[in-house]
Amino acid sequence: MTKILTCINCPMGCELTVEMEDGKVVSVSGNACKRGEIYAHSEMTAPTRTVTTTVISAEGVPVPVKTAKPIPKDKIFECTAAIKAAEVHLPVKMGDVIIEELFGSPVIATISIHNS
Repeated sequence: MTKILTCINCPMGCELTVEMEDGKVVSVSGNACKRGEIYAHSEMTAPTRTVTTTVISAEGVPVPVKTAKPIPKDKIFECTAAIKAAEVHLPVKMGDVIIEELFGSPVIATISIHNS
């Protein structure tokens, strides 16, 4: 089976051609750097994404957050639901942990927000 992917690991956006056999990557072509090959293997066998969203603080202010590490792609909707249900109180500093562990990653604030 042949699969065409666009690499998202750097600004070049290489078009990758991935050859699969028995659920395994047998070749990757079209990548301009090693990161493209690594991305193709990951995307075809265990795709992950960093989730970026907001959670509404108890004070009614949206707080931008993200997973500190990529999570399994098939867990994105569960992840966003858990983040939306989190309880956050201002002030929040960039890097504060909002959720200790969610699908293998902490969820952290991406900006600082002070009480108004």
